Amino acid sequence: MSIGLHNSEFKNPVVRWIDQRMPVFTMMQKEYGTFPTPKNFNYFWNFGALAMVTLMIMIATGIFLSMNYAAHTSLAFDSVERIMRDVNYGWLIRYVHMNGASMFFIVVYIHIFRGMYYGSYKAPRELLWMLGVVIFLLMMATAFMGYVLPWGQMSFWGATVITNLFSAFPVVGNFIVELLWGGFSVDNPTLNRFFSLHYLLPFVILGVVFLHVAALHITGSNNPLGIEPKGPQDTLPFHPYYTAKDSVGLVVYFIVFAVLVFFAPNYLGHPDNYIPANPLVTPPHIVPEWYFLPYYAILRAVPDKLGGVLLMFGSILIWFVLPWLDRSPVRSMRFRPLARLFFLLWTVNFLVLLWVGAKPAEGTYVLIARIATAYYFAYFLVVLPLLAKFERPLPLPESISRPVLGGGPLPAGAAAKPMEKA
Repeated sequence: MSIGLHNSEFKNPVVRWIDQRMPVFTMMQKEYGTFPTPKNFNYFWNFGALAMVTLMIMIATGIFLSMNYAAHTSLAFDSVERIMRDVNYGWLIRYVHMNGASMFFIVVYIHIFRGMYYGSYKAPRELLWMLGVVIFLLMMATAFMGYVLPWGQMSFWGATVITNLFSAFPVVGNFIVELLWGGFSVDNPTLNRFFSLHYLLPFVILGVVFLHVAALHITGSNNPLGIEPKGPQDTLPFHPYYTAKDSVGLVVYFIVFAVLVFFAPNYLGHPDNYIPANPLVTPPHIVPEWYFLPYYAILRAVPDKLGGVLLMFGSILIWFVLPWLDRSPVRSMRFRPLARLFFLLWTVNFLVLLWVGAKPAEGTYVLIARIATAYYFAYFLVVLPLLAKFERPLPLPESISRPVLGGGPLPAGAAAKPMEKA
């Protein structure tokens, strides 16, 4: 080997020649081949990989759609119809992109809830969790701006209502709204801004995902037991074990995705968005896309506009401090019966908020939204801190290998071991 070249172990001469000069294949082998992972992953650990695949699909289809889209208020709606009718396979690309947003949020919601259930936000993975929350916020911004682009009735009025929320902030509120609009109403400058940002933000998400994965490979993955591997006997190389397992999940995911695209492409959309935007006709019931509905319900549960906006943003921002709100030394809720019960109630509560967010803000729906909002925040600010002090977790296994190989947890009388600080 020449002086200055990397010592590549690959046998293929072309791969070795590249790897000696730029060791990308060695890095891939280290990070995704021999990388040690806990041997007890279940299928909930597939959803991180599914989210990455979906992001790639969204970027690819978005690039092709942008080639035929016209970001102008008088042309946008017709350009989308032209994509659907005249562009070769335009209908397929658009339906994949449109339903891909919903699939992306489904996958990420499951990924987040899995992290909450198994305590993946706890030390030493706090930064990993916080980067995940940043990704989710960027997803929400990207999806909102993308929903405006077809320039249908719900696009226009959704943009008008949501952007107007910033006017609730004192002093700077109106400035922010006019900055988003590019003028004094939702019009052509708004559409241009949103199109530019909708194109840009997926690449920002990709950059944060890179940091997210890098942080994961520093701290290592959590696992269903919530205990750190004790040695090589507790881990497996990522390839071929988890590449095979992820492949099974990917096949099932694509089947569900295909069923949605080919048999119910508009099921998760709103019919009013197939009506061209008309500033003179207000829809009877303005609702955002389904994945925003829990936060929309929280917004409308508060009679004060500023209070509603602060609670809506706070409902996501509170996730940033979750690692410090839950101080229990045990990660996984498999060993925390009370925490598991309250988390399942919180999950049902989240689904109630999703349901009530699609209903009119009147009568019983408002009362339900207020009760659900109260429990949403009480779970983080009251329940988790109290459980950390008073709950008695079940005994933890001695190692990952013990229950995997049939050894079970520690004897019933043994004291639970505190979670290790890796």
